[in-house]
Amino acid sequence: MSNKVISISGYSGNGNQFLVKSSQISLGISNSVADEQDKIPSPAEYLLAGFAGSINAVGKLVAIELGVELKSLEVQVSGELETKRAEGLKTRSRAGFRKIEVLIKPTSDAPIDILKQWMDKVKERCPLRDNLINETPVSLTLLKEFNAA
Repeated sequence: MSNKVISISGYSGNGNQFLVKSSQISLGISNSVADEQDKIPSPAEYLLAGFAGSINAVGKLVAIELGVELKSLEVQVSGELETKRAEGLKTRSRAGFRKIEVLIKPTSDAPIDILKQWMDKVKERCPLRDNLINETPVSLTLLKEFNAA
């Protein structure tokens, strides 16, 4: 499989949400950094959900390759998020998660040594884990739209 470009487009909608569309999905994200009070997920919750989903997807691929039957797979992800910087408060901490913890619970008859091998391969191959633990170049470009009168 070669490199794949994934693109989304988003804009501020009515109320407290950011609307995101891609070629295949449309979803809402809360305008709050990490507030879990909203009826729609925050950006931080989406990041953790995407991480869990990536672990699940890679976990299923690796299980097939190793001949491991997964009856089910539960992935729990929690993160401690620093919000002061995003709120404009002075802090020495960087913005973002201070730590992320993942608990993977496969239901399988495979022996523990095979499941350990499975988990090691999932850790090695999970693209979102790689992005979270390694520096990834990110560029932000400002484009000011001018209205011709």
